[in-house]
Amino acid sequence: MQHAGARPKIALLNAALEVKKTEVSAEIRIRDPAQMQAFLREKENFLKGFVDAIVRTGANVVLCQKGIDDLAQHYLAKAGIYAARRVKESDMKRLAKATGGRIVSKIGEISKDDLGSAKEVYERKIGEDEMTFVTGCKNPRSVSVLLRGGTEHVVDELERSLEDAISVVAVVVEDGGYVYGGGAIEMEVAADLKGYAVSVGGREQLAIEAFANALEIVPRTLAENAGMDPIDTLIDLRSAHGEGKAAQGVNPLEGKVSDMKRLGVLEPLRVPRQAIASATDAAVMVLRIDDAVASKPTRMEEKGKKGDKKEESEPTSDFD
Repeated sequence: MQHAGARPKIALLNAALEVKKTEVSAEIRIRDPAQMQAFLREKENFLKGFVDAIVRTGANVVLCQKGIDDLAQHYLAKAGIYAARRVKESDMKRLAKATGGRIVSKIGEISKDDLGSAKEVYERKIGEDEMTFVTGCKNPRSVSVLLRGGTEHVVDELERSLEDAISVVAVVVEDGGYVYGGGAIEMEVAADLKGYAVSVGGREQLAIEAFANALEIVPRTLAENAGMDPIDTLIDLRSAHGEGKAAQGVNPLEGKVSDMKRLGVLEPLRVPRQAIASATDAAVMVLRIDDAVASKPTRMEEKGKKGDKKEESEPTSDFD
């Protein structure tokens, strides 16, 4: 494991620490060994100038999006600077957000104000890959999560689960609210609706009670899937919510009704709200379609009506 040393001051470069190739074809002919030495010395001074510009800023970590010449790497290491090359552009942008640094395209113009900071920068080998970790950022606005698994399928499932979890947390933050899971919120709403239905009376009471019974399908289904008795579970839930225990829900792990708040079983407010709204819209649509079909006579009924009219129009005989 290789560490960056003192508290990291990170330089983010979008420029190559190497001698660029010319865009046109060129040929250098050297006839004297001294000229060869002068050529190599000039290259060395050119790269050392880059490194000196970085050293003057006080940076001790260099993360470069492009290449770093071996000679430049030597000077950086000699100055006690940890360097990593060929960093992906997406990672550079995330590093800029996490460390608070700025990506510099001209090395000669880099200053200490462009540097980012972190608590620790180190390199560690994981599996067959060597990875650089930047940890302990003061106000990270971007983070990376490392997922590992035995097979590609396992990693894909881990990634899907992580995305779902992050999305759930994001929805809770956006809406600013959550409810208890395990069918607790559905039972609480159903209990309130049944109490409200009594005060309404009439045929509307039957509709409200039917809506409340439909909500109880959620904890009932949870109980059935967990191998629990659905009727006993609903009775226990109704009793608990009748006593004001709004957080009581189905606990499939223990096969009983438990306090979802204590177990930490929560879900975003948007999920049950959207589910109830979508189910209600679907039910209303079915009822409307049913009314439309019922109001239109079938072909058999139309034929029957035509037959009755024909029989009425035929004259009757005195001998009948």
